[in-house]
Amino acid sequence: MRSKISKLSIFLAVAATAITLMAFKQATKPWPVPEKFEKMNSPVKAEASSIKEGKEVWTKHCASCHGKAGLGDGSKAAQLKTEPGDFTIAAVQKQSNGTFFYKISEGRNDMPAFKKKVDGEEDIWNVISYIRTLKK
Repeated sequence: MRSKISKLSIFLAVAATAITLMAFKQATKPWPVPEKFEKMNSPVKAEASSIKEGKEVWTKHCASCHGKAGLGDGSKAAQLKTEPGDFTIAAVQKQSNGTFFYKISEGRNDMPAFKKKVDGEEDIWNVISYIRTLKK
């Protein structure tokens, strides 16, 4: 009986490790962005009104996964297969506006495509203006 329990314990430990490694691999998989988007600049000026509107869209569509302050700790974050990320870190903040635009518009895996969920491209640019305010 102890032998069966021991073998089962080893099997479960190996399975848990494999699942964790697969999840980590998916969470860190690069997200390629077409060059035309990487170089794209926002047509919306990042000012108080666009940041305010971006925060409203963020609160409605993004905060449940990415968290109120962009820390990746939203109420749905634990249910996701991929890490929602911390928007306050330098590695995220140094991404171009066009990169954010592409990722928000097109989505990938757990991240839905918002190009049809929001009122228009201006809403996405407003969210990007708000994202730029998320700093530690």
